[in-house]
Order: sequence, then structure tokens, then C-alpha cells
Amino acid sequence: MKIDVTKKILGVALLCMFFFLAGCGVFEGEQTMEQMDAPPEDAEMTDDLENVPGEETDEAEENAAEEGETEGEGDTEGEESTDAGQTVTRVLYLMDQSGLVVPQEVDLPAPQSKEVAKQVLEYLVKDGPVSSMLPNGFEAVLPAGTEIIDLNLESDGTIVVNVSEDFKTYQAEDEQKILESMTYTLTQFENVKRVKLWINGEEQAEMPVNGTPISEGYSRANGINVLQAKGIDLMESKATTLYFPMQGDNEVYYVPITQHVSVDKDNQFQSVVQALLNGPAYELNMQPYINTGSQLAAEPVMEDGVLSLTFNESILSNSEKSVIADEVMKSIVLTLTEQEGIDAVNVSIENHEEVMGENGQPYTEPVSRDMVTPTESI
Repeated sequence: MKIDVTKKILGVALLCMFFFLAGCGVFEGEQTMEQMDAPPEDAEMTDDLENVPGEETDEAEENAAEEGETEGEGDTEGEESTDAGQTVTRVLYLMDQSGLVVPQEVDLPAPQSKEVAKQVLEYLVKDGPVSSMLPNGFEAVLPAGTEIIDLNLESDGTIVVNVSEDFKTYQAEDEQKILESMTYTLTQFENVKRVKLWINGEEQAEMPVNGTPISEGYSRANGINVLQAKGIDLMESKATTLYFPMQGDNEVYYVPITQHVSVDKDNQFQSVVQALLNGPAYELNMQPYINTGSQLAAEPVMEDGVLSLTFNESILSNSEKSVIADEVMKSIVLTLTEQEGIDAVNVSIENHEEVMGENGQPYTEPVSRDMVTPTESI
């Protein structure tokens, strides 16, 4: 009797539990065991339960440390590695919108030490890596597709440049510009004096399209943007490279012009300075930039590689503050240090104790070329 009562009580309890679970939806619809065990649809899956988001295991930390230690490695033996993102300023001689070959300072990725000269030439190739950094109106000069196979710097300062057959695809009218661009870009390095050309391993006695002789190499002595000035006696003059400022879209750049300058036999440097004071030739279509009336107040003096120049105060852009315009100072330094034997220029103004730059910095020491444009050896 007691057993029957217990059975009835147990049956009623089981029935109540069934209806309770059904009301909670546990048995709503038909579900397989896989469906019941499956995670919610929006749950994030992971194969490693120990690596939950926001937590990092010791193993992961060790892997990250190893990656940090090996990042940037893998260089071949004997080569120097460089830091990703590191850059170096180089001077590339590009062609401006007037067709003149002019220097432009460009920040290039820092190369392997042995690849410095090769890199600057690669950045002279049309449609090459320089394309994304060309200022408006400027273009590279080497034919598209030109490969710089290798370079060899000889003990006398001659650098032999070996290029691919694609180099031969330029137009005849661009031959001189190509020579000037290559030569001036490479001779920015102090120990490079001249350039010789090889094509696919064969030495060239002349340029392949227009036949310019190059058997003796090409140097800055050959000039750049050569101007045949009128009314100049070639026997009484000297080919000289003068630098004149030109206003670009965003900055002033300096145009080197090689022209014959009448030589003062007693002081050739005075002739060069006077040519600068005279300004660019009319046919160059460049604006005068030195104040009218500017003159040397004394003869130039050369001593221990420093050329001292004394001007009248007309050359100043602000006489009260003794300020000389930056473009005037830079053109003087670039032009005079192009002359053999001049390492720096000291500029003074009569009746003024000191000369100031536009930024207020006094020119207390002679100004060298590498103070206005980067120089180094390779």
C-alpha cells in the first residue's frame, strides 16, 4: 500500500517536471544532439582555448620576440642591412619644364653601402621608382626600361657605368641631356671625377644614337645646359658654370648654365662674380634676381681654399638688418665652389660688420658647398 502511494507521488512529480521543461522551450521543435551541443551562431571560433582574445600565452610572446629579433635579417653575407623607412637625401639631375637639366634634392630609401651610385642612376630612369616623387614639371631622363647592370669606380675617379641595351632607345635630341644628367648626378660624390659608358658589357667610344664622343669619359668640365653666348671672344674667355635661381611651383631651384665668360687675367674670379651680377642671358627667359647696382667693392682674395668677396650694400635685400637674400647667397656659393681650388666663400659687405641670412643666422664663417647641398664620397 505504501509502495502504491509512493509510485503515485513519483509519477505526479515527473509529470510536473515534464510540463515545466516544455514551458521553458527546452524541447521546442526537434533538435539533434549536434544541434544542442553547437555554439551560438555569433560565437567566435578558436582552435586554441588558451589563446583567448586579450590574452597572450608565453609561447606567443616568445614567437613575437623571435620575430622582433629576426626582422630585417636575411641580408646576404658581406652586405650591410638598413632600417626600414630610413631615408637619405640625394641630388638627382632631372629635366625641368623648360628642357634644362637641373638638380633636385630627393629623399631616397637608404641603400646598401655598395649600392649608393647604382641607386641614384636607377632613380634617373623614366617610369622607374622616381616617378612617384617627381615635382610638377620635372621628368627623369634615362630611357624607360634601362637597367643599371653594374658600376666600377677606378682609382683615378673614373666610374664605369654598365647599362642594358634598353639605354639605346632615346631620341637624338636628348643625348646631351642624358650625358649631363648622369655625369652631374654621379659627380656629386666627391671621389667621382668622370663617367665612362658601357652597354651590355661593351665599352662605348661614342654615344649610341647621336654619336657624341665619350672615349675619354665625360666630366663636369664638359659643362651642362651649354649656352653659346653671343659677342664673346672664345680665345679671351673661359667656359664657366653659373647657377641661377628659378621659381618652381613649390620651391626655388638652381639652374646650372655653362657659358663662356670673359676672363680677367689678373683675377679670373672677379670675372665669374661679374657674370653672376650681370644675371642670366636674355635667351634663357629667367628673371633677374640680384639688385641693380650690386658690385664688388674690392678685388676677390683667395687664401687656403677660401675666396673672400666684398660687395657694396646694394646687394643686400635689407640694408638696415644687413640681410642678403638666400637665393643670392646660394647662387654665389654654388657658382664659385664649382671653380677649381675654391672650397668655401666668405661674403662681406662694405660698411657692415656682419652679413645675415634671411632666417637671422649670421654668416660668421665661410660657406662651403656642402652647407647648401649634400656632399659625400662612395
